Amino acid sequence: MDEPPTNWDQQEEENPSVSTAASKFSGLNVNAVEFIPSFGTGLSFGSKAPSVPTPPLPKTPPSTPVVVRHTHETESNLAQKLNIITNQIESNGQQKIKEDFPTREEDELADDQNERMMDDSTTMPTTTTVNKTTLAASSTVPKEKKNIVIKRDIVRKKEPVNIVFCGHVDAGKSTIGGQLMFLTGQVDKRTLEKYQNEAREKSRESWYLSWALDTNEEEREKGKTVEVGRAWFETEKKHFIILDAPGHKCFVPNMIGGAAQADIAILVISARKGEFETGFERGGQTREHAMLVKTAGVRYLVVLINKMDDPTVNWDQARYEEIRDKLTPYLKKCGFKPGEDTIFMPCSGMSGALLKEHPGDQILPWYKGPTFIEYLDSVPSFNRSIDGPLRMPIVERYKEMGTIVMGKIESGCCRVGDRCVLMPNRTRVEVTNIYYEDIETDSCVCGENVRLKLKNVEEEEISIGFILCDTQQEPCGVGRVFDAQIAILEHKSIICPGYSAVLHIHAAVAEVQLKKLITLIDRKTGDRTQEHPRFIKQDQVGIARFELSQAGQAICMEPFKHFPQLGRFTLRDEGRTVAVGKVLKIIE
Repeated sequence: MDEPPTNWDQQEEENPSVSTAASKFSGLNVNAVEFIPSFGTGLSFGSKAPSVPTPPLPKTPPSTPVVVRHTHETESNLAQKLNIITNQIESNGQQKIKEDFPTREEDELADDQNERMMDDSTTMPTTTTVNKTTLAASSTVPKEKKNIVIKRDIVRKKEPVNIVFCGHVDAGKSTIGGQLMFLTGQVDKRTLEKYQNEAREKSRESWYLSWALDTNEEEREKGKTVEVGRAWFETEKKHFIILDAPGHKCFVPNMIGGAAQADIAILVISARKGEFETGFERGGQTREHAMLVKTAGVRYLVVLINKMDDPTVNWDQARYEEIRDKLTPYLKKCGFKPGEDTIFMPCSGMSGALLKEHPGDQILPWYKGPTFIEYLDSVPSFNRSIDGPLRMPIVERYKEMGTIVMGKIESGCCRVGDRCVLMPNRTRVEVTNIYYEDIETDSCVCGENVRLKLKNVEEEEISIGFILCDTQQEPCGVGRVFDAQIAILEHKSIICPGYSAVLHIHAAVAEVQLKKLITLIDRKTGDRTQEHPRFIKQDQVGIARFELSQAGQAICMEPFKHFPQLGRFTLRDEGRTVAVGKVLKIIE
């Protein structure tokens, strides 16, 4: 066998001519653009392309079909090779990308380009040709979650309406809420049967409907709602958010927080013999809740006289009219107007009669009015200030892959990416996610009960009662000394300067002290009757100056005439509601 000539390498080292280099490169596959790294002026293939090689030339990956024939090329030969290939890339452009080579580098290139295309525009069709395996792989990438976000116009198709169920303990509030969810399809029959079996095991079979809202073990064990339950259902016209307030007198502060978010209040009355009388007598929660929801600013009141199918009542018209006639004078005293913003209707929460459908003339021949859901659908639309400044009182906050706050947007709107400020601490935050019920969306408007994920703030830095405001307009007012008009509802003795009570304003709770009484006001005419009185007593109305008891503390509030939702408040002491009022002026 002949030995190879020994002068080839020597000739190459002694005379590295251009013609010799050209002859060497003529056999290279210069069209294999996919496997050549980026040189700045050509295409950018992302971070996964290999870096510019330097001598000695690195080994080529096994999947690359390019064959390196000389491992000891000089720097000048390498530079000429790179220039030739670069010019070839610039002349051919992106058309070469479509060549179909079943290699790993092409799959990575297609994935990178697809991600860039999706980030730039979700509507622009991609021009990159990818094979079926690439499409199957890209469909399982977590980044596809971006497409789950529901994008929409800033106006919802269905108007959001917040309804709060209130009334005396054991009147049937949670049961009616659970029945509504079942009738509207939010809870399926199988889930309800599961609740029924669990309740039967605990000898609480009649409570199973309320378990749709009372999810806490303590609430299910005792049959009493403690925290404000949340759920929702929809009709053809509107989207309703259920706020199930506790009826027990120990949890009235929780009930106030729920009532502050409501547009419509549902006062549930038990028609059973003795139960209505217990709730309506002095100290019963029927009276207190009716006054509190009016103070909280609800527009409409629905009085549901429940348990009409009870054996002691049996849909008796006389019992229904007796309850209606006893309630009407007190509701007028609270400020409601029966016939205009208040309606009475009988119902049965356990059987669902008159909630969605009329039970029939055989059972109920004397009631010809609308059913409960029909009336809710017929309520006129609420005048929301969607163009106003953003105001969202925070009613709950927790940590779940970030800091999440809950609340009802009282004014304005919010989008993902908006920069906001948390008052009263003036913490700058950014909204990264918006959740409306179980859906992640890109915006929310006033009237909606939403959850927002915030950036640049920790859960410990947020307190219930803080207000989320936008940075484009003036944030909400903050005060610790303010003048207010108050009406004393119930107090066994006189109230003098120095008196302390607990202030509930929107979702915030703070202890305040009466600094001085400015004047007394006549309830009927509104005229000032006595300047600088020494005391104020039950059933009197006056203007007083209050100061927060805790030094250095301030809470968010607004004068009532500027922003009513942040200007109403309640004063409570010794477990009962002492007074209601409205902020007139923030002093400091």
